[in-house]
Amino acid sequence: MRTNLISRSGYELLQQELNHLWRVERRETTEKVAWAASLGDRSENADYKYNKQKLRQIDRRIRFLQKRLEQLKIVDYSPQQEGKVFFGATVAVEDNDGNTLSFTIAGPDEIYQRDDVISIDAPMARAALGKQLDDEFTVHTPNGAKTWYIIAIEYRLTRASTS
Repeated sequence: MRTNLISRSGYELLQQELNHLWRVERRETTEKVAWAASLGDRSENADYKYNKQKLRQIDRRIRFLQKRLEQLKIVDYSPQQEGKVFFGATVAVEDNDGNTLSFTIAGPDEIYQRDDVISIDAPMARAALGKQLDDEFTVHTPNGAKTWYIIAIEYRLTRASTS
C-alpha cells in the first residue's frame, strides 16, 4: 500500500512529466506511427511496430499519472513540524557502532533514482516519525532489530516553482 502524500516539488515534477509526455512525446510518436503506416505493409514494418509499442507505453504512463495526481495530497512545510520528524524532514541518524545515515522522508512517488530520500512507507521512516533530537527508535528488519539515534532534524523549505 502506498501513502498518497507528496511534496509540492514532487507533485510539480510529476505534472511536468505528464505535460511532456502528452504535449511532446505522444505527439512525436504519433507522427512517426502515421509516417510508418503510410509506407505500406505494417506487418513487416519495424518502425511502425516499435513506435506503436512506444505509443502504448506513453499512453499507459499518461493514464497512470493522471490517476495518481488526482489521488495525491500535497504536504507543505509547517513551522509546527520543527524539532520533530515528520514528512519532509531531512534526518541524520546514528547507530550504536557509530554508523550514520542521512535521508529525507518523502512520498513513494519521489524516491526513484535518488539515494538521499526514503519513502514515508519505509520501516525506517515509520519508526522515526514523531521522534525528536536525541530520541532513539528501533527498526525491525529481516536481519533483526536495530536501534538508531536521531542526531539532526532539518526541514529544507521548498516552494512552488514560478515557471
